Amino acid sequence: MSKQIASIRGMNDWYGQESAVLDYIVSTAESVLNQYSYQSIRLPIVEKTELFKRSIGEVTDIVEKEMYTFEDRNGDSLTLRPEGTAGCVRAIIQNGLSHNQIQKLYYTGPMFRHERPQKGRYRQFNQFGVEVFGLADADIDAELIMLTARLWEKLGLDNLELQINSLGSAEARQAYRVILVAYLTEHKSSLDEDSLRRLDSNPLRILDTKNPALKEIVEGAPKLIDHLDEESLMHFNLLKSYLDDAGIAYVVNSNLVRGLDYYNKTVFEWVTTELGAQGTVCAGGRYDGLVEQIGGKPVPASGFAMGLERLMSLLIDKSLVEANKMANIFMVMVGESALRPGMVIAEQMRDSFSGLKVQMNCGGGSFKSQFKKADKSGADIALVLAEDEVANQQVTIKYLRVDKPQEVVSWAALHDKVAEIFNPKLDL
Repeated sequence: MSKQIASIRGMNDWYGQESAVLDYIVSTAESVLNQYSYQSIRLPIVEKTELFKRSIGEVTDIVEKEMYTFEDRNGDSLTLRPEGTAGCVRAIIQNGLSHNQIQKLYYTGPMFRHERPQKGRYRQFNQFGVEVFGLADADIDAELIMLTARLWEKLGLDNLELQINSLGSAEARQAYRVILVAYLTEHKSSLDEDSLRRLDSNPLRILDTKNPALKEIVEGAPKLIDHLDEESLMHFNLLKSYLDDAGIAYVVNSNLVRGLDYYNKTVFEWVTTELGAQGTVCAGGRYDGLVEQIGGKPVPASGFAMGLERLMSLLIDKSLVEANKMANIFMVMVGESALRPGMVIAEQMRDSFSGLKVQMNCGGGSFKSQFKKADKSGADIALVLAEDEVANQQVTIKYLRVDKPQEVVSWAALHDKVAEIFNPKLDL
């Protein structure tokens, strides 16, 4: 007997409630983005490795440790995308979408990082990303944050904290880097292995360390916000005024630097304390130099990405999504004479009510066995057809979730009766 083949560690099968909740998050996010006139873009899962080295930075943890990289049959180095922004930037350059144009785009799909799996951190994970090209002012940064706040409201999430910061210009950040390295070097004997490695390559990432032993050192470090250039400070203050006007609460986190090298000026995260160590559910900011860095003409840009599995866990843990019903109506059909009219009635219900799920019993069976299936499906009602109903062109309606006597209606009256039962529960 062959040994059973299991999935790859950190790459999960989502089905049942989890799959339904993921679909619900995506559809809700798409409806919000459509309200703001954003358009969908679909991107490849595999890109040339050089794209991520050039965009994310060769000395980042993602490129150094976490990417799934392989050589194809042509000898090209390819990588399963670890994030979506670089591929989206490549797409707008390649397809001529960035020249003298404003693009407001969103995408969704799997990303891949070889990390130590834990709740909310997987090796294959799903993201919903939003990118804007061609707008340089703080108003679009504010819009991105406002639309995420609207999404949380629609999803019923009221436990997320918005943290914001500014990384300033590349020149201001480079000058600050010198000051920060000098400070950290004074505490070099207390730094952990990761921080020592980052001290020369990417010292700002030390500010975002999760090591509690370094908390005092990090808190005592010089603050980047105190060393911003004038333009970046004006941009940041304007962003805060927009958020204040919109009534969106925020915390200025001077240690928020993000894990990707391409960010400048605005960075933000929505975080929760309810998912353990993996508390960030949405993060992004401005990356004005990335389009040019990848090979295009200079174009201002900003965006964010949401971790769908983390949002899924929050919605399920807080019971914010009802259990997914396989059906609203279950067709119970007993006897050969019931099959053909039963199939016709089921199709008529689907034609008339696009919001209804109608499940037809297939494979025969007794009344008892079919009602067991109906109950398991989660259906609200069963439409029963047997020889007597067929002979009289009637349907028996049996209520499965409420204590209510069954009813018998004619085929001609069934449409109006179903509308009466389900309105306004469903968009009929």
